[in-house]
Amino acid sequence: MSKDKLKIKVSIADRLYPLTIERSEEERVRKAVAMIASAMSRFEDKYAVNDKQDALAMCALQVANQMLGLVAASKAPKEGLNEDTLDRLRSMETQLQAVLGDDTAVTD
Repeated sequence: MSKDKLKIKVSIADRLYPLTIERSEEERVRKAVAMIASAMSRFEDKYAVNDKQDALAMCALQVANQMLGLVAASKAPKEGLNEDTLDRLRSMETQLQAVLGDDTAVTD
């Protein structure tokens, strides 16, 4: 195993899962596990869910819905500008950076 890899065990829905991850991902993975546990607890309390699999399924649905919402929001035109206008502005920005030698890009 590479030095950059790390073997950890995480507990989700009362089950242990061994993972091999990049060392740089450990904090994010552990936060994700904590978020899942918190969301499951909320579902179990709010809806009197006794089955861990049901709570886990609702967590998966919630995460997928949030992800799709973020994807849709990132593709939506910003501040009323249509996609063609945004493309032209990006092209102009690239040309200006080439002329000015500026390595910093303005992001949406």
